[in-house]
Amino acid sequence: MEKVGVLVVSYGARAVAMVDALKRSLNYDVKIYVADKQRNPFNLKESVKHVVIPDLNVDEICKFAEANKDEIDFGIVGPEKPIINGVRDLIEERTGIPMICPTKEYAIEASKVKQRLLFEKIVPEVNPKFKVFNPKDYETIEDVKKAVYRWLDELKNNAVVKPDKPAAGKGVGVWGDHFTTRGQLFEHFIENFKYGPVIIEEKIEGEESSFQAFCDGKHLVPLPETRDYKRAFNDDKGPNTGGMGSYKDLDDVLPFMTKADRKREIEIVNKIFNEWKQDNTSLKGIPFYVAFIHTREGPKILENNSRPGDPEIQNILPVLKDDFVDVCFKILDGNLTRVELKKAATVVTYKVPPNYGGYMKAFPNLVNKEEINKPVELAEAYKLKEKYGEKIQIYPASMELREGKTYALKSRTVCVIGVSDNIEEARKISLEGIRAIKGGALWYRTDIASKEHIAKSVKHMERLRGGGN
Repeated sequence: MEKVGVLVVSYGARAVAMVDALKRSLNYDVKIYVADKQRNPFNLKESVKHVVIPDLNVDEICKFAEANKDEIDFGIVGPEKPIINGVRDLIEERTGIPMICPTKEYAIEASKVKQRLLFEKIVPEVNPKFKVFNPKDYETIEDVKKAVYRWLDELKNNAVVKPDKPAAGKGVGVWGDHFTTRGQLFEHFIENFKYGPVIIEEKIEGEESSFQAFCDGKHLVPLPETRDYKRAFNDDKGPNTGGMGSYKDLDDVLPFMTKADRKREIEIVNKIFNEWKQDNTSLKGIPFYVAFIHTREGPKILENNSRPGDPEIQNILPVLKDDFVDVCFKILDGNLTRVELKKAATVVTYKVPPNYGGYMKAFPNLVNKEEINKPVELAEAYKLKEKYGEKIQIYPASMELREGKTYALKSRTVCVIGVSDNIEEARKISLEGIRAIKGGALWYRTDIASKEHIAKSVKHMERLRGGGN
């Protein structure tokens, strides 16, 4: 069996899903080299070499690659920060190791302004109404306040505030969710405006889906649609998070989507891809992880990212029928034209620490304070693999191994993927695994992929398409 060395740049369960998919290869003896944000217990177990780089500094990642370049055939990147900071450009230039992710120039999530302007040029119909506010265009706070309020008049306050750069200021804010007065909105706006340009765009009504596609630079291979749950609490309440869970249906579309919606999404992304790319090498990996919102007028784009979704890629990789190593080689060779997946529904549920998403503040009486900072026990969840086999996957995320025990860190701790021939059964498996994880005062949303939530989405889209209120 041919030996293949793979560098995995890791943070969280998304990269763990990649490591797992690579290690399931039947065609290759895969040796994993992990540059990780922390001592992830899964990655430590599955890798031949593991280094912790807490800030995922691209120079340090490159040094690790350079030290092992004779053993590494290619690299793949999970988190966005190293992609934005040019990890591919640096590693390929210094070591010659080919990397699966876009080059720095094509890390589109680095700027929400550039995204909107790009879409305005290529597919203007997918953009909501938007206006860019740039600090260099205004002399005083009063000037910018007047301009913002004029734009709010036009939008009838129905607005979303987005900083240009990821994680600048207070991040994305939505009218009706994060603020209910213009004063609150402007305060949020100014917090971001200190750091650079800010977009204020129209808030759109609809249902969201996540579109992902493998790309070899020449071809886009769309993956099945997934639905992400961004809000922290049940019934889509509470602040936005990195994603509390997600689901995919048996086929390529979600229950609230039509085949025409899917076809239109593929047309939109292909148009952007074909008009944006300058060559056949820079856009490799998953450069199009697009948050679509399905509206009365058809799909519109909320944002696009240059890496796989978390949790959305965890819905896909466990049911990949093709050998993931072969898929990676085809991406690098520029000849990936299709991928085959098992016909299955998948549900991802995350368990997260008590402070995540403001849970402890919102529900102090539901948190077992004595459990905080205690080790997280995964053994009972892993035992379920004896019962379910490949129908369950447990992927540690923001957690680390210390002296033989695993501890939750600040972000999403661990996710469980259930796989079955329908969403409801996949959900049951995912939740059984989640409930088997003990310790750390972890909590989770109980309504991910529930029949009630899905039915609500279906009815909402029927109402929008029917032209009702």
